[in-house]
Amino acid sequence: MASSVVASSCSTDNNSYGDAVSQIWRHTNIPPANEMALQRELVRYATLAASGHNTQCWKFQLEDRLISILPDLERRTPVVDPDDHHLYASLGCATENLVQAAKANGLESTVDLGAGESIKIHLEPAQAVSSPLFEAIPNRQSTRTDYDGQPLSNEELKQLEQTATGTGVNLMLLTDKQAMEKVLAYVIEGNTLQINDPAFVKELKTWVRFNEKEAVCKGDGLFTKSSGNPTLPQWLGNRLFGMLLSAESENEKYTHQLRSSAGIAIFVSDQETQAHWIEAGRCYQRFALQAEALDIRTAFLNQPVEVASLRPQFATSLGISDYRPDLVVRFGRGPKMPRSLRRPVGAVIV
Repeated sequence: MASSVVASSCSTDNNSYGDAVSQIWRHTNIPPANEMALQRELVRYATLAASGHNTQCWKFQLEDRLISILPDLERRTPVVDPDDHHLYASLGCATENLVQAAKANGLESTVDLGAGESIKIHLEPAQAVSSPLFEAIPNRQSTRTDYDGQPLSNEELKQLEQTATGTGVNLMLLTDKQAMEKVLAYVIEGNTLQINDPAFVKELKTWVRFNEKEAVCKGDGLFTKSSGNPTLPQWLGNRLFGMLLSAESENEKYTHQLRSSAGIAIFVSDQETQAHWIEAGRCYQRFALQAEALDIRTAFLNQPVEVASLRPQFATSLGISDYRPDLVVRFGRGPKMPRSLRRPVGAVIV
């Protein structure tokens, strides 16, 4: 269960939050000296990917010319993600980061989903190609704040759409205000159902990091400052969380955020399989990296796809009643927010 993970003791490191950010969100300063060092560096890039609640629900195995990504089931979020859809999409996000970083370091990747739950990434020497997507990896974040409300150019929308195409995964880009308002109605309905569910709130609370010290100690979860909320002592945050979290205030926040966005991206898989969910994660990660390369911010609005009773209605409203919408993402230009953190590479290699 999630609570067993987040209750573990904090690191004894005395690093400040600023030090942790600079150590985590960076490109490689010194070229890795050998294959194993390079593989560890590729894993570091992979861990900079998005994951639900920033659970970092992944583990990595290193072998000769092979890196395997496995689900860390102790980091599941069974209330908000009972079928592990977001977990496998998160593994897809990590896969895409690793593939982009490998290419920049002179390795061609072959991704094999094969049998079982692991993603096997075979690596072979090739010419190094550093793409704008790779360069964007240390800058990407889920930016949970208001954007500037300005539209993107047709060329920018085309670049986002082309980058995010994948096998068995389609992208819907909504920029019409009326269409976005329809999505907003489902976001509000889904959020209301979630906030009024004590089990959802309890699970969410285990992943909230109320101050910089707690964020640095745990290296995971949702740092309050990253979404524009004040920091609090951990004991006070734990006590006030349930009292201050309300559907009304959250709905007002999401309304402002969506209406300030340039558009909404919805990722839709052809089939409901783990392989398709992984591919959806890869497509999203490319979308987010391309957006960052264009100085465009992104953030998830997944309530309509997380509430199982609401998801079919949402799909019907989009005209895709035969499919399951995977991920909902708003995008637009706006300021950066304080960074979430990541666990050390050694903590995710098995």
